[in-house]
Amino acid sequence: MVTFVGAGPGAADLITVRGRNLLETADIVIYAGSLVNPELLKYTGEGCSIYNSAEMTLEQVIEVMEAGARQNKNIVRLHTGDPSIYGAIREQMDLLSEKGIEYSVVPGVSSFCGAAAALKAEYTLPEVSQTVILTRMEGRTPVPEKEEISKLAAHQASMVIFLSSSMLEKLSHRLMAGGYSPDTPAAIVYKASWADEKIVRTSIDRLSTAAKENNITKTALILVGHFLGNEYERSKLYDPAFTHEFRKGSK
Repeated sequence: MVTFVGAGPGAADLITVRGRNLLETADIVIYAGSLVNPELLKYTGEGCSIYNSAEMTLEQVIEVMEAGARQNKNIVRLHTGDPSIYGAIREQMDLLSEKGIEYSVVPGVSSFCGAAAALKAEYTLPEVSQTVILTRMEGRTPVPEKEEISKLAAHQASMVIFLSSSMLEKLSHRLMAGGYSPDTPAAIVYKASWADEKIVRTSIDRLSTAAKENNITKTALILVGHFLGNEYERSKLYDPAFTHEFRKGSK
């Protein structure tokens, strides 16, 4: 059995209980060494074989999985955050299916959740935004044309931009072209939940400058939107006058 496990945003104790249990009983662990906190490998048992996928191709990863499966080994594929977001797991699962190898997925805490926690922010504020857009800038890997940043920015929703901290000047221009004003609140969260986490609050027009001032060039999320501001409406759910299934309102 191969299990894809979300490692969480960084801090070793933010992996799920199920994920930690699987690491403790794993015979083989293949971890995303460029992003996963190596402290998590301390949960593995003696004799566990550990592979760093940052140094491997897809074919080499599958080869290790296939060899382990033939020996009835417990195999953990450890991805950063939640494996469903920029985890490149679909291509792995499809190849495992072709080879008749069973697999399952254990979700993890995504870095976009870790970033909100670090900022003590809520993405979905009444009368501000009820939608969260997770996306990235195109780089060496393209994005669909209909998902170009300025087109997504037109929604004025809460935005979390992955894998783009080296392109912040271009990102600012795209966001403003999409309709955000230059002074729209923004934040740069470097290595959310890690010991060396860094938080920079800024505005869209100063993203590049703020990153340079704080020596941030990678491993950061960019958060954009008025959810980072101070204006919002109170939730109806806890409004004394609001009636719902579990409570009768005062009016």
